Amino acid sequence: MPPGYHQGISNRQVWVSGREIQDEELQKFCSRVVKLLQKDEPGPDAVDALQRLFLIVSATKYKRKLEKTCVDLLQTTLCSPKCPEQLQFLCAAILRERSPADSLSLSWDHVQSSQQLSLVASVLLAQGDKKEEVRSVGQHAFRVLESRQPEGPSLRHLLPVLSKVTHLAPHTLHEDQTNLLSKRLVEWLRYASVQQGVAHTSGGFFSTPRARQPGPVTEVDGAVATDFFTVLSTGQHFTEDQWLNVQAFSMLRAWLVHSGPQGPSTPDADDKSELEGSTLSVLSATSTASHLLPPQERLREKAFEYCQRLVEQSTRRALRKGDADLQKACLVEAVLVLDTLCRQDPSFLYRTLSCLKALHARLCGDPARARALLPIAQFFLSHGEAAAVDSEAILQHLFTRVPCELFHSPMLAFEFVRFCGDSLPLFGRNLDILKRSFPNLFKLLAWNSPPLTSEFVALLPWLVDASTAVEMLHALLDLPCLTAALDLQLRLSPAASERPLWDISLRNPSCLEASRDPEFQALLQHLLRAKASGTVQGLAPLHQLLQPMTSCARVVQCAEAVPTLLQAFFSAVTQFADGALTNQLVLVLLERRDSLYQVPQYEARVHRVLSSQLLALCALHPSLVVDLAKELLEFVGSVSSVHSRGAMLAAVAWAVGEYLSVSWDRRCTVEQITRFFEALEALLFEVTQSRPSAALPKCPPQVIAVLMTTLTKLASRSQDLIPRVSLFLSKMRTLAQSPALSPVYGEEDAGAICTRATELLTLLKMPSVAQFVLTPSAEVSEPRYHRDANTALPLALRTVSRLVEKEAGLLPG
Repeated sequence: MPPGYHQGISNRQVWVSGREIQDEELQKFCSRVVKLLQKDEPGPDAVDALQRLFLIVSATKYKRKLEKTCVDLLQTTLCSPKCPEQLQFLCAAILRERSPADSLSLSWDHVQSSQQLSLVASVLLAQGDKKEEVRSVGQHAFRVLESRQPEGPSLRHLLPVLSKVTHLAPHTLHEDQTNLLSKRLVEWLRYASVQQGVAHTSGGFFSTPRARQPGPVTEVDGAVATDFFTVLSTGQHFTEDQWLNVQAFSMLRAWLVHSGPQGPSTPDADDKSELEGSTLSVLSATSTASHLLPPQERLREKAFEYCQRLVEQSTRRALRKGDADLQKACLVEAVLVLDTLCRQDPSFLYRTLSCLKALHARLCGDPARARALLPIAQFFLSHGEAAAVDSEAILQHLFTRVPCELFHSPMLAFEFVRFCGDSLPLFGRNLDILKRSFPNLFKLLAWNSPPLTSEFVALLPWLVDASTAVEMLHALLDLPCLTAALDLQLRLSPAASERPLWDISLRNPSCLEASRDPEFQALLQHLLRAKASGTVQGLAPLHQLLQPMTSCARVVQCAEAVPTLLQAFFSAVTQFADGALTNQLVLVLLERRDSLYQVPQYEARVHRVLSSQLLALCALHPSLVVDLAKELLEFVGSVSSVHSRGAMLAAVAWAVGEYLSVSWDRRCTVEQITRFFEALEALLFEVTQSRPSAALPKCPPQVIAVLMTTLTKLASRSQDLIPRVSLFLSKMRTLAQSPALSPVYGEEDAGAICTRATELLTLLKMPSVAQFVLTPSAEVSEPRYHRDANTALPLALRTVSRLVEKEAGLLPG
């Protein structure tokens, strides 16, 4: 068994049972910890006890109460210069878990090493700045920085503290402190040693003065470095200033933003382009001695040189995969730093343009480094106008190629969508490129739906407009099918990797070979298109082809996200949709009700959303009921819609009953009312008389209630229909009371149907009241109709209530 096996088991047991440990047991354990830490030289037992205590306090999100003696001793141990590092780490971790704490009394007096300072600072910064801890940490860290020379003892642990303070409270730093850190960053970035560090030896037998001296650092391709040290320089061992070089680059961009031009001295946005355009050539041609520049300007100059060096190093072929990955990450950060520099000082723009143009041309043919295309595109969006460079070609390539080829990269997908959201104010006249590329963006969403759903909910209002709304609605409904098609595309790819990117639970789907058929290829190409085509194709054959893939985990996850996306889509569309577009959208809802990819439970979830949105669209443009009378009649004429699509039918029936009226549209005729009445009457008769079975389930009682109400509303507008609906409602009441219906619907549902039929029959006994209640005028929405007891509405409601109560009292049993 490996060392520590039994200890690992017990630690896991402590974590699992940590939530169940009572306060009394915890206090006993704290007493044991106190005894162990009070020893002159705490040993392994103290380490083990602190590990267990950390697992206990971190096992729950609630703060566990520890003895004051224990807390004080944890602070003392953390600040003790003689305490082993492992104990200090554990004490800091436990104190951070208890943050914020009122009883904290950490002191800097005996803190000597920068590592110990970073641990104390991490505890103080976790307190939430209740007692200005952030300012205190920052001031102490700068005092340490001021008292040490760049070549002095280790400052490696100090930079993360300074970076955190700058982020949390940038206003706490004085100008001289800002200048000091800028000077140090210049030294660490530009003047780090180019010789490798010396390996630490234990002083054993083989340690001799004639040991091999360290050589120069190398590039990622193995060549000896001929320029200054950067984060991409390699070696066996590194010196202290080389480690500081790496850390300085990691905090460079954040520090540039903090220390850059601020306040009234910064040119306004309207004046910036003029400044850039008028002074660009002059500033770029002017060369000022670097050492004469103020600290912030000198830092920007050295940061520019550093980034230029990183761009050059990124062209080298790395020998190790880890170095290749580091190249990609550093290239992205270098471009972001260059963007920041050009925002702060236009003189860098001229020197940066040629570099990034060449970099973009090189990266376009290298999919492995596509992440770097995002900050390049952002750079040209920000500075293209000032530099007289058209960013359209760069954006066209980005939106056409990257999502299509690299949709399966989760990191790239997230960064791509975040780039779209962050760059919205910069797109300007190029926003149309973003809108027309929604089919490609949906590939990122289809493959990575759980983490990207919220991002797309925020992005959809910017993607949709009147020209793409109908096509986008079809695309959203087909999103799970797109996921299956992308899965299939990866399986058919000749460059499939050894580690499959698709769902391996589905070994060899039967549709794999069938998809090569030319008939299906045309449908697949339409589904996998890169840009909006302005056309819509029926994908029912493709749904059948990809049916074996409905159980794939990605397909199921995508199907679960579609209802949320549909709601976001309609919320955006209703802000600008006119009557013509609304009619088109409703036609899509009716058309796609039975043309969805058959993922388990997907159809029911989508129908719930579509039914609610259908009502919202009708409320927005009530005249669509008359405009689409033919299509709505065809919809209600299908009895199959009742059993599996009850939500949609209820919505259509309610919309007809609510808006098929002269009060909403003067084009409404008695003939239209009669046709809808006859269609709905036949439908209701059919669903109530048919015997439920496995193939034909019962009609939901809510749909029956809506159909009865709609028939009554229509009859109140054409009084020739009142005898027919009264007879029908009487039969429905009798049917609901019969013993034959109770086993089908249950006593509660049958009672609800009976009550609704009785209420509607009672209303019809007074046709004028029925018309007023069931077809109220638009004025009813005014407050006076509800507040004034002498107006017609309260009087009518009281009359109807008395009639309904009287009729209910005459019911048997």
